[in-house]
Amino acid sequence: MAAAAARIGPNAVTRLAEALAGMRGEGAAREVFARAGLAHHLEAPPERMVAERDVIALHAALAAALPAAEAEAVAAEAGRLTGAYLLAHRIPAPMRLLLPWLPARMAARILLAAVGRHAWTFAGSGRFAREPGRGLRFVIAGGPLAGGREAAGPVCAYYAATFEALFRALVHPRARIVATAGEALGAPACLLQARWSGRESV
Repeated sequence: MAAAAARIGPNAVTRLAEALAGMRGEGAAREVFARAGLAHHLEAPPERMVAERDVIALHAALAAALPAAEAEAVAAEAGRLTGAYLLAHRIPAPMRLLLPWLPARMAARILLAAVGRHAWTFAGSGRFAREPGRGLRFVIAGGPLAGGREAAGPVCAYYAATFEALFRALVHPRARIVATAGEALGAPACLLQARWSGRESV
């Protein structure tokens, strides 16, 4: 899917607005959205898919407006809010009931397979895939958060926090999603790894 035509779910915009307002105040939210040229999304939060270029611009504006650690914290909060929204409104009830009762490795693989079928809603023109081999790793390459730019720190926090919320509710209550490589730091893709019980998942 070409970047110009790609669309992203509105959570990438609306939850970032919530996180900014909650952590930095309404003024900071207005500043970031104005910097991205997206003040209209703040005034009238989107309810349908948005252009990928809007998400690219918004996350670039966040990185430009705040110190790296603060921008990462806001993105992570937006990811947690997105995960909570998906659990409440997008994950089918049978999956919410069944997965927590399965062995964690099996539940994780089922969840990632389901996520992969809807990856276009968050990866846009990028690619989402589970990495083969030992451990439960998955990549997002060419996604909208990196947006082809270079950054001083990781920009995968939104993705990692979203997946962590899903994994903790559906796979293991102590699940962690750790970003081990970042596309904006020069890696080929954002590489995320699932861990629980203090160990790497297998």
